[in-house]
Order: sequence, then C-alpha cells, then structure tokens
Amino acid sequence: MTSPRHSVKIVLGGTELTVSSEQPPEFTREVAAHFDAVLARIRGSGPAVDAHRAALLAGLAVTAELFQTRHPGSDTAARIAGLSERLARLLPPAKRGARAAGASLPAD
Repeated sequence: MTSPRHSVKIVLGGTELTVSSEQPPEFTREVAAHFDAVLARIRGSGPAVDAHRAALLAGLAVTAELFQTRHPGSDTAARIAGLSERLARLLPPAKRGARAAGASLPAD
C-alpha cells in the first residue's frame, strides 16, 4: 500500500512551485525553506551569480551538510559521543556501560 501524496506550494529563489510528496506538507515546506535560505545566502555572497549556477551551488552546499552529518568523524558525531559519555557519568557506576565506566573491552 502506498502512502498518500500531498501537494504543497513552495517558493525557491522567487519561483513558486507545486511539489507532490509522501512527506507531510510541513516537512516539505521546512526542507524548501532551508534550501531557499542556502540559495539566498549564495546569491547574496558576492558578485551577481546567475540563477542556474546559484541553484547548483546551493544543492552542493546542502549535500555537503548531509554528508557531514553522515560521516562518523563529523563534528556532530563527535558532539553526540561526548554528550553520551558525559551523560553516562551521571549514572551510578553499576548502571554505566563498560565504555562509560572506563573499562576496556577484552581483546579477541
């Protein structure tokens, strides 16, 4: 069974578009607003950039954001790991995992 599709009007770079998606309309609008903000930042960052080139650069910038969050060495992953360790230290020692307690795993 397929999910229902939602038609949503969005504006990208001053152009109104109707997008059909299985995602909730709020999600589609939020994604479009983020892309439009990146596009506006690129278009306003220097000398006149034509619309096509700006759209390509915005797509590249958003894709770079995605890759940074997926990369295990990213700042986000490091911040989450640090936060997990700090939170684990708040637990009583008996409730901590081996990693949080400072114990090392046995070697194979």
